[in-house]
Amino acid sequence: MRVDGAGAERAGVSRTGGGAEARRPGRRGVLLAALGGGAVVLGGGVGAAVVEDVLPGGVRLRRALGLTGPDGTVPDVAPGPVHTVTERSRARGGAVRLVTMAPPGHDPARLPVCLALHGRGADARTLVTLGMPQFLAAAVRAGVPPFVVAAVDGGDATYWHRRRGGGDPQAMLLHEVPGWLRARGLGRSTAGEPQAVLGISMGGSGALQYALGRRGAVDAVAALSPAVFRTWPDAATTGGYDGEADWRAHEPLLALGRPHGRRLGVWCGTEDPFCDAARVLADRGGAVERHFPRGEHTDGFWRRVMPDAFAFVGRSLAAARR
Repeated sequence: MRVDGAGAERAGVSRTGGGAEARRPGRRGVLLAALGGGAVVLGGGVGAAVVEDVLPGGVRLRRALGLTGPDGTVPDVAPGPVHTVTERSRARGGAVRLVTMAPPGHDPARLPVCLALHGRGADARTLVTLGMPQFLAAAVRAGVPPFVVAAVDGGDATYWHRRRGGGDPQAMLLHEVPGWLRARGLGRSTAGEPQAVLGISMGGSGALQYALGRRGAVDAVAALSPAVFRTWPDAATTGGYDGEADWRAHEPLLALGRPHGRRLGVWCGTEDPFCDAARVLADRGGAVERHFPRGEHTDGFWRRVMPDAFAFVGRSLAAARR
């Protein structure tokens, strides 16, 4: 998945779980040597202080050295049913793909639905490639209450809201997706309305906007590396907004006083350019789960935290139905 925003890419974020850094032979060794003795220096003194953020420069150094935590892996389990259909969206002005994923051994019609919103440069099928069907199967096998995941194409850099000349993905989620799910026998107890939403990067912003559009009537919002912005100059680098007024109308960080879901969880790596803004979201948004481990804005990080995020969604949905 592509990093959201030119500013993030200029910060040196890898797109694919840190692989870009790993393919540069010798870089880590050169940097360690430049620090004067490599790991020995990093084990104590100034080097360790920088790496652990006691002194400035720790984030940049950890990125350069690859000290950003391990990549997660897709569970080695058989996934449940995955179905892909094409729908005609009036809100988006064209054809979109709807992908549904169910855990094995359960009747999807009896399960609550969680929307999954992709990041910039991705689409609904990207979430299948990320391993969501396997993560769902593994979570349910481990005892997480079962649910269905539904993903839909939201566009490249729409930031999941109405764009000038680019359709309205949020209207699609609010007004079209429930009917599509009902037509497939999903979400029966809620007339097709998803009761949770999970978003990655740009999709994290979309998930928060969706919860706001539902006036908080969703049981769980899981935001993974959410692409949210504290200032317009930061947001302007993405090309995801039609000017400052558009950003102000749709930026979740500017609407934290409004209902945005019954339970909020936030996951973001400390080496992710969005980390500071994600901390603001967690603190001021009243997140009941917040996790900020070492990690970058990559598939590898999202795979690492996906088990926790799915457990959060499943347990939140089950708790709301007791």
